[in-house]
Amino acid sequence: MSTVKIFINNKEYNVDSTYTIMKACDEIGIKIPRLCYHPKLSISSGCRICIVEVEGMRNFVASCSYPVSEGMKVHTNTDAIRQARKDILELILDNHPKDCNTCVRDEVCELQQLASSIGLRERKFEGVLRTPFVDASSPSIVNNHDKCILCGRCVRVCAQIQNVSAIDYANRGFNTVVVPAYNNPIAESVCTLCGQCVNICPTAALTEQNYTKDVFSLLNDKTKVKVAQIAPSVRVAIGEAFGIKPGNNMAREIVHALKLLGFDYVFDAQFSADLTIMEEASELLERLNGHGKLPMITSCSSGWMKALEQFYPELIENVSTCKSPMSMLSSVVKSYFADKIGKKPTEIANVAIMCCVAKKYEAKRPELAMEDGNPATDYVLTTRELAWMIKSAGIDFKNLKGMDFDAPLGFSTGAATIFGVSGGVMEAAVRTAYELATKSKMENIDVIAVRGNEGIKEGAININGTEIRVAVANGLGNASKLFEELKKDPNKYHFIEVMACPGGCIGGGGQPYAGIQDLPFDPKLVNERAKALYSSDEKNTIRRSHENPSIIQLYKEFFGKPLSEKSHKYLHTHYKQKFPKGILRKSGKEAK
Repeated sequence: MSTVKIFINNKEYNVDSTYTIMKACDEIGIKIPRLCYHPKLSISSGCRICIVEVEGMRNFVASCSYPVSEGMKVHTNTDAIRQARKDILELILDNHPKDCNTCVRDEVCELQQLASSIGLRERKFEGVLRTPFVDASSPSIVNNHDKCILCGRCVRVCAQIQNVSAIDYANRGFNTVVVPAYNNPIAESVCTLCGQCVNICPTAALTEQNYTKDVFSLLNDKTKVKVAQIAPSVRVAIGEAFGIKPGNNMAREIVHALKLLGFDYVFDAQFSADLTIMEEASELLERLNGHGKLPMITSCSSGWMKALEQFYPELIENVSTCKSPMSMLSSVVKSYFADKIGKKPTEIANVAIMCCVAKKYEAKRPELAMEDGNPATDYVLTTRELAWMIKSAGIDFKNLKGMDFDAPLGFSTGAATIFGVSGGVMEAAVRTAYELATKSKMENIDVIAVRGNEGIKEGAININGTEIRVAVANGLGNASKLFEELKKDPNKYHFIEVMACPGGCIGGGGQPYAGIQDLPFDPKLVNERAKALYSSDEKNTIRRSHENPSIIQLYKEFFGKPLSEKSHKYLHTHYKQKFPKGILRKSGKEAK
C-alpha cells in the first residue's frame, strides 16, 4: 500500500494514496456530513453537502469524490465551509415539507439529523413545494414524491446492488421524480419489493406500506382469536429501535410485548422453519433420486420469488414448492391449530412480524390463500412497525421480564434459528437431508462453507458417496451473477439458496432505521446480528430440525409424513411466470 502525506485542519497524516478526502477523514475520526454518498454505491457527488476547502483550489470540492494527493492541505471546518453547507442544506429544505413532527421518519431522518448537526435553526426562504403525490399501489412499498430530495441512493441500490433497476429519474429540473419505468405505479413495475430502497432512503420518500392502524383495530376485535408469529432475524434487530446494542436476542421480550398489546397466542416462525426443513430436505432427496429438476432452489425469500417469476421463468421448475416459514405457520394455525381450539379459520387472525417488506406482498399472493379464498396471513408488520406499536402502547420494552412462546407451535431447534442469516436455510437443510439419507449422525453440523457475508458462497457435502454441490447467494445482484454462471454449466450445483437482501434476512428491508447510513451493508452490524443467531443455535440442546419433538408430534397428529398429500395441501405452493400489469404497455401489447 502506497501512502501520501496530507494535512487535514493543519495536522499531518499519512493516508492510503487511493483514498478520497472523505475516506481519509473517516479514517482519522472526522465525520464530514453527507447525503447522497454511500460506501457501497457509486459516487454521484450530487448533494454537495460534503464540500471541503483544499488550499490552492479556486472552489470548494466534494470530499466524497475528490482524491487525496501528496502535500494536500484540507480544511473541513472553516467559517466559509460551515456557511456554504448551511446554504446548500437550506436550499434543500426550502422545497421540503414542514411536517417533521408527523412524519414517519421523525427522529430517524438523516435530513433532520443533518440539519441539527449543521446548526440550522430556522428556514429563511419559502421554496416551491412539489405537488403532493403518493404511490401506495403496492402492498409493500409507498413512494411519497414530495419527501424526495433526489439523492439517488434508492436508484443506485436498486441498479448496482440488486441489479433490478426498477426505478430511475424522470422529467427534468424541479419536476424531476424517482419512479418506475413509464411512470407506472410500483404495483405495475418489475420492483421485487425487497425494500432496500426503503432502508437506504434518508427521508420518508420511500417507506413500507403501514398496517399498524389495522392491527390495532384487530386487537380490539373480540370476535377474533389473535395470533402473532416472529421471524428469526426480528429478535436480534428490534432492540436497536429502543437504543439496545445490536445483536441482542430479544425473543422473550417480544413475546411479552405482543401479549401486552393484546395477542392471544404468540408462536415462533422458527417452529415453521423446522417444518420447512422437513419438507425441503425431503424434496431435495427426492430430486437427487431423479424425481424433479436439479439444481433445487430455495423458495423462502418472497422478494426472490417475485424476481424469479419476472426475470428467471425458465428456473421455475427448479424452485422448491415449499412455502416460506411464514406462510407454512399461517396455514398450520388456520387448520391444525384451529381444530385444536375448536375455531373456524375465519375466526382466527394471523399477524406475522417480519424483517421484510416483501412479506406483505407474499401474504396477498392468491396461491397462498386458504381453501375458502381468505388469506392465510392476514397482516404483516415489519420490525420497525412493531417497535412503533410497542412505543405507541406505552410498553417499557427495555425492562420487560420476557415470556416464552406458546405451545404447540412455539418450540424450535438451532437449525431454525439460523434461517435469518445468509446460508442458514442451506445449512439447516443439509443437516437434515444428510441424516435422513444416511440414517446416521452428521459429525460436524456447522457448515462453515456457506457462512459469512460474501455475495456468493460455494461448498460440497458427501451424502452416501455422492458429492452434493451447493451454492448460496445473498442480494439479488449476486443471484443474477450466480445464475449467469449456471447458464454456462447447468449441472454445476445440486442445491442453491437465494436471499433477496444483502446479508440475508438480518439485512431485510423492514429492519430498524437506526444507523441507516450504514444499513443495509455495514458488515459490523450484520455480523452482530448474525453472531446472535449462530450463538442461539450453538446453545440450543436440539440443533436438527427433524429432532424437534413438536414437529414430530405435528406429523403424527396431522400431516403423517413429509411430502404427504396433506402436507402438499397446506405446506406447498406453485409459481408461474408473471409480468406486472402494463409492463408491455409502450409496445402496444398489454401484459396479462
